Amino acid sequence: MHTSEARTLSITIQRCPHQVYDFLTDPLNLPKWASGLGGNIRANTGPEGGWLADTPGGVIIIHFSPTNDFGVLDHVVTLTSGASLFVPMRVLINGGGSEVLVTLFRQAGMSDEGYQADADWVMRDLNTLRALLERGGA
Repeated sequence: MHTSEARTLSITIQRCPHQVYDFLTDPLNLPKWASGLGGNIRANTGPEGGWLADTPGGVIIIHFSPTNDFGVLDHVVTLTSGASLFVPMRVLINGGGSEVLVTLFRQAGMSDEGYQADADWVMRDLNTLRALLERGGA
């Protein structure tokens, strides 16, 4: 059985968990905060379903977990190479605000520097999300 190194990154957002979750469940909001998932988000009308996003490396497909009452926002990103990346994500109640968690798995063959760069990128995106939601831009 093969496992990958993983780390969970989190950020506190001074906004009600339901508001944070509602914002995050709308794929059309991705370009506002998730720079790693590209732009021009649109529904995929092809047989694989999900959502399409344009990235510098080509078009990716994103499949999201169904909307639920537990704050689960897991998604699978299929790269142009065909490789799929599982991204666990949650919104938790943190007092009167929210905690957003993203688990980042190290990809096979990824260097320490590359893994740290991915973690830094995710944290930049989470900080963008926090700034957007806390200033009322969503």
